Amino acid sequence: MKKYAYYPGCTLGSTGVEYGLSAMAVCEKLGIEMWEIPDYNCCGASSAHLVNPYLALGLAARNMAIAEEAGLDVAIPCAACYSHSKAAQIAAKEDEKKRAAIEEMLGREYKGESRALSILEVLDECLNYDELQAQIVHPLKGLKVVTYYGCLLSRPQELACDDAEDPVMMDKILTALGAEVLPWSAKTECCGASHTASEPSIGVKMTDKILLAAQKSGADCIATACPMCMGNLDMRQEEAKKKYNHDYNLPIYYFTELLGLALGIAPKKMGSDRHFVPAMEILEKCEKGGGAE
Repeated sequence: MKKYAYYPGCTLGSTGVEYGLSAMAVCEKLGIEMWEIPDYNCCGASSAHLVNPYLALGLAARNMAIAEEAGLDVAIPCAACYSHSKAAQIAAKEDEKKRAAIEEMLGREYKGESRALSILEVLDECLNYDELQAQIVHPLKGLKVVTYYGCLLSRPQELACDDAEDPVMMDKILTALGAEVLPWSAKTECCGASHTASEPSIGVKMTDKILLAAQKSGADCIATACPMCMGNLDMRQEEAKKKYNHDYNLPIYYFTELLGLALGIAPKKMGSDRHFVPAMEILEKCEKGGGAE
């Protein structure tokens, strides 16, 4: 059994509950042990680095240092938390000046030896694709899906968890589950991220562009690995539909929800009934063996 330190961050207990529920359920099913970092703090999210770049490094580094003391790599579902944590890890490991500043701020040693990993990376390195077929209870046969990585998992290159131009980890997992992963033009486009909080119109416009690209591809749904992307594509879909007079009706899923369904985990246990765009119908059809048809 592989063991990781688990960093849920702020989002998985609030707007990204489904991600936390599905990620933990999947890891339990696959025999991956998660040790939640005790007394973890916010990684600095979207604002700390704008106020003080060293504070941003220190906030993320504190969580990483606790994991490092336990001798564990860190599994991080949230794409923003992953990006900030990996930036802190690289800074401590490769920049002596930044490491000294971080250690002074934290009052503890931190060398950047434990890896900051997206939960996508964790599952990719833990899954035995040759044996996975025997574990699938509900194949995703007939489900046409596009994978949406967004910005923070693919940019900048030094922080990317996969190929920056054409990431494939999510594609590989969903294909192994029986889904048809379709090519499309918006795989790594930005959804507007946290700018939608201050400039909602920007987020709605960018959401519309992504949803239209998914619809044009012939997809039944979109799979993502980022709570911010999930929030914009799911929560703002109705607003975009009304503003631009487009009819998408595309359910948005965390890739862990689709993986969990295939492994036999009940959708409601993963919070799939909590989505803004109704998401249960497709999952229930897959449970019955009918795909999305």
